[in-house]
Amino acid sequence: MDASMVQETEGDEDLAVCVRNLSLTLSDESGSKKVLDDLTLEVKRGSLHMLLGANGCGKSTLVRALAGLLQPDSGTISLATPHAFVFQNPDHQVVMPSVGADVAFGLGRHVYPYLTHDAVDRLTASALAAVGLEGLQARPVSSLSGGQKQRVAIAGALAEQAVVLLLDELTTFLDVGDQRGVLDCVRAAVDAGGGRVAALWITHRMEELDWADRVSIIRGGRVAFTGTPAQARGRMAAWG
Repeated sequence: MDASMVQETEGDEDLAVCVRNLSLTLSDESGSKKVLDDLTLEVKRGSLHMLLGANGCGKSTLVRALAGLLQPDSGTISLATPHAFVFQNPDHQVVMPSVGADVAFGLGRHVYPYLTHDAVDRLTASALAAVGLEGLQARPVSSLSGGQKQRVAIAGALAEQAVVLLLDELTTFLDVGDQRGVLDCVRAAVDAGGGRVAALWITHRMEELDWADRVSIIRGGRVAFTGTPAQARGRMAAWG
């Protein structure tokens, strides 16, 4: 992403994410399509903000642009730092043999290379406790359920002290029990952040709005509505 499009959120201390007039075109063998069209979005610090929309509406494209994985055509993105992106499929992100090693992976690799082993252990233990996996550092990743793997991925972000969690449809590959567990985990992480941690949760499932503070609905490549979960349900019903 062009450096001129991305900056830390210094202008408004209440905002964790601020997107202004963002447009983005995707191209493949069949041609080009404008997926995001002059989109604007604000996410406040200390909130669990859900981005709701039908499959193919551009919501995952937006979160990937926020994560720096896609290049916008125009517009600006401001993000509080550090921020972390958690993939839809945990098997694409949780790759180390043990739970503790996976959570600590980013710490030793590039985020905090100066940390002592004891400090890494403390951060890892604290992050696992925050997602309900306390004491499972030695547990083989291969023995975890899909929901537990997603919580390990979230713990990795928390260990790196991320203040913005970019979460791309985390419940897609999970059964109902694991879906609720991951939603509870993210809700708890935001609540425990003391107004510092924000999460942008991408979803097409209306039932997940129960965990949200605010909801934005994306239609036609733009944010068409932002309000409370109850207001979002009413707007979706009105649109049919």
